[in-house]
Amino acid sequence: MDINLRDLKYFEAVAELGHVGLAADKLGRTQPALTKAVQRLEDAFDSKLFERHGRGIQLTAVGEVLLARARLLRGATEEALREVNDFARGNAGHVRIGSGPIAADYVLPEICNLLLAEARDTTIDITTGPSMMLRERLREGTLDLLIGLMPENDDELVTHAIVEDVVVVATSRNHPVFQLPDITMESLLQWNWVLPLETIPSRQWLDAAFRSRGLPTPAVQINANSVPLLPRLIAHNDLLSFLSRHTLAEGRGTEALREVPLKETELHRKLGVTYRKSGYLSPAARRLLTLLRTRGKSLFVRSGDAAER
Repeated sequence: MDINLRDLKYFEAVAELGHVGLAADKLGRTQPALTKAVQRLEDAFDSKLFERHGRGIQLTAVGEVLLARARLLRGATEEALREVNDFARGNAGHVRIGSGPIAADYVLPEICNLLLAEARDTTIDITTGPSMMLRERLREGTLDLLIGLMPENDDELVTHAIVEDVVVVATSRNHPVFQLPDITMESLLQWNWVLPLETIPSRQWLDAAFRSRGLPTPAVQINANSVPLLPRLIAHNDLLSFLSRHTLAEGRGTEALREVPLKETELHRKLGVTYRKSGYLSPAARRLLTLLRTRGKSLFVRSGDAAER
């Protein structure tokens, strides 16, 4: 069976946009060219890849499987080209970094400066977002390294711990919760909260902590898909939130905040650097990995110390 990589590229664009015309506009190709590419793939697999859905189209079950494999194949192809290109040019290469919000604040700027000081011709792509979303991009091969929450029991990935992170309940310094003679999880339910979306692991952990003690989950007044936004949303009101101690220690925009001391609501987790076990790492990516493993923890500590001063 002969499969054309260009046909897979066209198929992937149609699948992602759900419309041949939109995919053609995005790729700068004609609609008949994309339609013929899809037809060739359907003939090769002797199965329909799309079906009508409203005014657009959607993937069949076979199409879903092919899309997942096409993404992996595209990533492997791009990696092979990058490896050959790096070798041919004899340069430091290119590195694509994914970073969670905490690492983006504390580690990423300094670690990139260290890398550029050693190899100033290195080029860097940075993508920030939730670690779970970035982890999927890492598996697909569109990222080289991920700095953020460590995955659990994933045979496809290799992770090295950098530092422990503790997530705690926090609120404004003058919040009435600090006047309570005894702060308990039940007492925290008196106030509304600002929390990340339910798909974010820290939110899931917090909700589970309350449920495991037979309590309702916190009443969320503001759901935010941006974790860095949380401190500013609670600085001047009586709302509670769930923030990293690194964020509270940093001081930028968090001077008005204070941790609510309660062991039962402390989430201990590891931040680390993750890469694919079978993925290609350019010379730049390998050097960045070494810097993260040897210098990453000190960058976190230095940021916290500076904030305390």
